[in-house]
Amino acid sequence: MANGVRGTPYAQAVSDAAKKRFSLVLRLLLAVPLVAVPAIAYVVITGDDGAARPAVAQGSLGGTFHPVAGSFEPDTTQLADCGADFVCLEQAFGNIAYRRGPAVALTLFDRRIAEDENVLADCHRISHWIGSASFARYDGSVARTFAQGSASCGSGYYHGILERAFLGISSKAELAKAARSICAGQGLRRRGYLDRQCRHGLGHGLMIQTGYDLPTALSLCGSLPTGWDHLTCTNGVFMENANTRFGFRSPWLNDEDPLYPCNELAPFDRRHCFARASTQILKLNGNDFEAAAGTCSSLAPRWARHCFRGLGRDAVDLRFVPEKTLERCRLAARWEGDCLFGAARWVLDGRGSEGGGGAVAFCNRASSAVRSECFRAIGGVLGLQYSSNAARRRACAKVTRVYVDACTSAAIAEVDPTGREEAWG
Repeated sequence: MANGVRGTPYAQAVSDAAKKRFSLVLRLLLAVPLVAVPAIAYVVITGDDGAARPAVAQGSLGGTFHPVAGSFEPDTTQLADCGADFVCLEQAFGNIAYRRGPAVALTLFDRRIAEDENVLADCHRISHWIGSASFARYDGSVARTFAQGSASCGSGYYHGILERAFLGISSKAELAKAARSICAGQGLRRRGYLDRQCRHGLGHGLMIQTGYDLPTALSLCGSLPTGWDHLTCTNGVFMENANTRFGFRSPWLNDEDPLYPCNELAPFDRRHCFARASTQILKLNGNDFEAAAGTCSSLAPRWARHCFRGLGRDAVDLRFVPEKTLERCRLAARWEGDCLFGAARWVLDGRGSEGGGGAVAFCNRASSAVRSECFRAIGGVLGLQYSSNAARRRACAKVTRVYVDACTSAAIAEVDPTGREEAWG
């Protein structure tokens, strides 16, 4: 068991034998080309106490493609019906988007985030459903639906569109063809902000369409044209793996090892696996950031930096309190700069336009010894928003004078087509 990690009610959900089987399947599938349609089986695990556990969508174990989510279907659910019921809230906002359009739904959504703690707590998944419902409203047009969206609550709107864009696909060959084309020709500037959201959403969609078949999803990300596309797609894959919904739990999570399956993956894919590991670490250790920092520190430096960047993202609470996040990042010790990078990136990238001022103010409060890493995170987002290096430098100069070089270098790295190590993806 990793440092600082203890069991949860899910700890008995998957037997040791099943974990070994998943591990073996993962090694085999990632070691050879995937030429056959992966198989999906759904099971409900019963624990030793007889209680039913969340259903697990088991990839590559026999059967046919079986997505865990279908197309959006409007119904009579209204916000007034929901209270703290997240599934109800998701459906209700989806109904508004489907019937009245995404602009109306997103405006109401932004207002309710500020007023309703339940909407705030489930805001990313709610925005997924607004995107999904809008996609249905516009008859499956990715370009038209993207054009109506916003970056509210981690850009979930865009991710929800791509979750539903594979409907009707029943073979790996068809899925691979769609994955290579679905973000192309949509009027999205290559390696721009919306292109990133599309490729990231693609990763979500690949996981959902294959029933959380992680090896197949990663294989398909790896078949995309550039390293940048591959990297950005895996970001969505591992986000979906760590935050599953639809009544299922990914089999590629291990309650005895929060770092699973990162160490068994190809090096390029480990990056975002470790960046999402902090979410599982905190789930299993009772949200103990000091213990989580110890777990991240146990990794080789190459991977520790990504674990700490993820920890920085998780250090930003739903109601962002800068001093609390700074305090948590100080627990990272020598990795404090990477923690600040992850935090600032989430504030800016995950909160839309209103995150800009908050991210800059946050970085200016950080220790001067590590402040440059914080501004590098801001540079990464600016890199996606501007189409030339000169424009990226001008944008960095508007947010900082002292750290303009760090900001600019990160902005340029973010859009490198190879997806090199410095980029966040």
